[in-house]
Amino acid sequence: MPDAFPIQSVSDTARWVAMYRAHESERKDAIFHDPFARTLAGPEGAAILKAIPRGRQTSWPLVVRTAVFDEVVLRYVREQGATAVLNLAAGLDARPWRLPLPESLRWVDVDFAPMLDYKRQAIGDAPSKCRYEARPADLRDPAARRALFAGFAVTERVLVVAEGLLIYLDEPEVAALARDLASNAAFRWWLIDYVSPPLLKRLQKTWGQTLGRGNAPLKFAPTQGVRYFAPLGWNEREFHSTWADAKRLRRRMPSAWLYDLLIGMAPPHKQRAMQRFAGNVVLERAPV
Repeated sequence: MPDAFPIQSVSDTARWVAMYRAHESERKDAIFHDPFARTLAGPEGAAILKAIPRGRQTSWPLVVRTAVFDEVVLRYVREQGATAVLNLAAGLDARPWRLPLPESLRWVDVDFAPMLDYKRQAIGDAPSKCRYEARPADLRDPAARRALFAGFAVTERVLVVAEGLLIYLDEPEVAALARDLASNAAFRWWLIDYVSPPLLKRLQKTWGQTLGRGNAPLKFAPTQGVRYFAPLGWNEREFHSTWADAKRLRRRMPSAWLYDLLIGMAPPHKQRAMQRFAGNVVLERAPV
C-alpha cells in the first residue's frame, strides 16, 4: 500500500512552516531562533516540505513573514501598549516561549484542540515568557468565534495575529471574521499577511496543486487589495512589502537582482504594484 499523502488538512501546513523555521534557526546567520521548530515539525514536516515543489528554494517569503511578525509583535507590545495578543489559527507558533515578552502580557492561542494539544506536548515543560492560554475553537463557527471574542474586556488593548490563515478561507468567511473582530473595541490592531490576486494565481500553479490535493486549497486574495477591509471596520496602518523586507533581511529569492532590474525599468504604477505584490499588514480598527 502506498504511503498516505503527507498533507491531509490545513492544519498539516503548520508542520511545513515549522520546518522552514527550523532550517532558518539552524543557519549561522539566522534572523530568528525557534528552538522548538524542528521538534514541532517532526518527520511529517520534512515529508510535507519534500512534497512541495521547490520547497527549499521558495522558503524565503515565509521566513521573512516570520521575522516581520516577530518585529511587529514586539514593537506593539513595547511601544503601542498592547496588553494581549489573540493568535488566530495559531498552529505551531512558539512565540510565547521564544520571544522576550513581558510576563504581564496575555497571549491567547486559538486553534483546533488536537493542534493545541500536540504543541503543548511537543514543547513540554518549557515555561512561556508571558501568561499563556490555549483556547480550542473552530473559527469558521460564528457562535464559537463570538463566544471566544467576548472573553476580552474592552479595557484590554489587543493585537490580533492571523499568520497564514486568511489565504485558506473563502471570502465570506474572511468578511465575517473581520466584522466580528471589529465589533469588539478591545481589538485595536490586526496583523495579517497579504497576498495579491496575481500572486495567488502564481501560487495556485505551484504550491497550490500540492496543497489542494491535501485539502488545503489557496483561496483568498482580494481584488481591492488591503482596501477590502475598510468597509469591514479595518483601515491600513502599516504595509510591509515582502520584497523590500527580504532585501533588508537578506533573505531574497534566487535571481532577485534580475527582478530588481526589470522593476527598475517598469513605469511607476507597475513599480508600486510590485511593492504590493505581497506583504505583511497591520490593520487598525476604524473609529465607530
